[in-house]
Amino acid sequence: MSCDVLEIACDESGAEGENLIGAINAVFAHAGVRFGVAEAAERVREIRARAPSPVQEYKAGHILREKNRATLEWVLGPSGPLEGHAHVHLTEKRYFAVSRLAGLLLDDPDPGMFLDERARDLATALYLEGGPAFGAGAWESFLRAFNAAVRVNNGRNAEASVDALFALAAELRPAAPGGRMGAVADLLRAARPNVERLRALHLADPAMPPALDPLLPAIAYAVARWGEGAAPVLVVHDRQTALTDERVDRVAKAVPAVAATARMAGLRLAASHADPRVQLADLLAGAARRIAQDELAGRGDRRLTELLRPYVDRASVWGDPRSRALLHPDP
Repeated sequence: MSCDVLEIACDESGAEGENLIGAINAVFAHAGVRFGVAEAAERVREIRARAPSPVQEYKAGHILREKNRATLEWVLGPSGPLEGHAHVHLTEKRYFAVSRLAGLLLDDPDPGMFLDERARDLATALYLEGGPAFGAGAWESFLRAFNAAVRVNNGRNAEASVDALFALAAELRPAAPGGRMGAVADLLRAARPNVERLRALHLADPAMPPALDPLLPAIAYAVARWGEGAAPVLVVHDRQTALTDERVDRVAKAVPAVAATARMAGLRLAASHADPRVQLADLLAGAARRIAQDELAGRGDRRLTELLRPYVDRASVWGDPRSRALLHPDP
């Protein structure tokens, strides 16, 4: 590992591309670890010794089995193999989708990877108040239609998806007239030009990061987390078709928006079965997604949540205030 570059290995759990509303997994987790290859291999061997498996590639699913509960607690605990060498960025998919919607409502046809404070405030209001104001069923239908209309490849006629979205927008009426959600309803009905412009931008530039995929922003957050005030960060990442050279370049250019002094040196794809560092990142990402998802659903495991908490990125994209207070290192 060059002294001029800080190298981290990353993997994710819960990825479903741009499918956010009604997705199988409510949480996307992206983990980064900093180890040399030999050191990582030794730590994987130690985990295997505690929770044996004959498979070549050791995955999070092995330590998430109930019979391996003690190993999971050790892996996440202060005497475990990850302490001081790992972090995980969590994305609550529903809130991420609503944040993309908020950016479009504020007259920005391309809100980019990160939102300004005004858009974040609107996203929080939409997340917390949308269902109560418009009715849970109507709001859910609208968000599903928004997801379909903005996805780059949604398998449907794009114009039909946009038509369906704004037919639903026309029907949204807040239970209490006036107020913030009344103004939001007006913004929703007027947002068609921004949605159409966003789709046109993606058609004109295939290298543009998909608006609803949390992977690329998560990589930028990882670089910001490890690289602020340090050497440029080289990311070794499990193979992902979304990580084209052009998109990685966009991520690198976006990093200073998160951490002014952080820089991305590049990204190299690796086969996870051949790189023990990526396997360790997979273990943390998979465990974090399961623990955070259970906490979001109200069935959290207090002990596991406490063990995960020190690893969680303060910049995680999370809307639910109750579970955020439990998962976040700085509530």
